Amino acid sequence: MLKVTDRQYTRHNTDLSTWPILEFATVLPHAVPYPPRRPVQGFTLIEIMVVVVIMGILAALVVPRLLDRPDQARAVAARQDISTIMQALKLYRLDNGRYPTSEQGLQALVARPSAGPVSSNWRQTLERLPQDPWGQPYQYLNPGVHGEIDVFSLGADGAPGGEGADADIGSWNL
Repeated sequence: MLKVTDRQYTRHNTDLSTWPILEFATVLPHAVPYPPRRPVQGFTLIEIMVVVVIMGILAALVVPRLLDRPDQARAVAARQDISTIMQALKLYRLDNGRYPTSEQGLQALVARPSAGPVSSNWRQTLERLPQDPWGQPYQYLNPGVHGEIDVFSLGADGAPGGEGADADIGSWNL
């Protein structure tokens, strides 16, 4: 049996080229080499604090821009709806020779009007009337204040006028 007593063959020596060839693994179980231990690495408190401060600065710059996005998206959706309604009104005019009256309203695009002058050429030009992004019906004026006809949404506040998200969105600013 091989007996190893020299210090060069202890488990702290990881250079296996200096070890004697062992025929049995059970001869020296305590002499099996272990990889050297690495020092535990991590982040210091200062490094973590610097990262948190940087993230706070970025959040302060980005969050206000993200908070305004839903209002912008609603305004864009309202403009798209108004554009679609205006196209349907133009088709209605081609079929009937005139726009629906204010009394008939936008409902004349979806269902045959029961009041006012009705043409024999009436055809449905919209499948359904959309609601504005704030859940209110679109407004229609014939004759319009800003043009021959006006289609508009009263904005987030549901009242005429306003600024920002409360501003009216109409066919006159498409």
